[in-house]
Amino acid sequence: MNEKKQSRLRRAKSTRLHIRALGATRLCVNRTPRHIYAQVISADGGKVLAQASTLDATLRAGTTGNVEAAQKVGALIAERAKAAGVTKVAFDRSGFKYHGRIKALADAARENGLEF
Repeated sequence: MNEKKQSRLRRAKSTRLHIRALGATRLCVNRTPRHIYAQVISADGGKVLAQASTLDATLRAGTTGNVEAAQKVGALIAERAKAAGVTKVAFDRSGFKYHGRIKALADAARENGLEF
């Protein structure tokens, strides 16, 4: 595993330990060059309460690896989380920098009702 990925995973582990200490439901985000994925995970980490990604049939029509697609995923995850009864989450960016697609997803989720 290269050094860049090891550093990202180290940052992710640190963040997840902090969120676990808080006992908060977390919004976990993962990105690849082609897709972006989001999950709302219960406080104990044992159950996925809601999920959305660019692999969903409604979002797969256009391009999937850009900021606009991330905004759509953010809106969809907020809608599904509210349907599952979750409004307050901790944002787990999985060690990725808070800019670009990660920021777009977070902003769209906030605009559509999630608090973090």
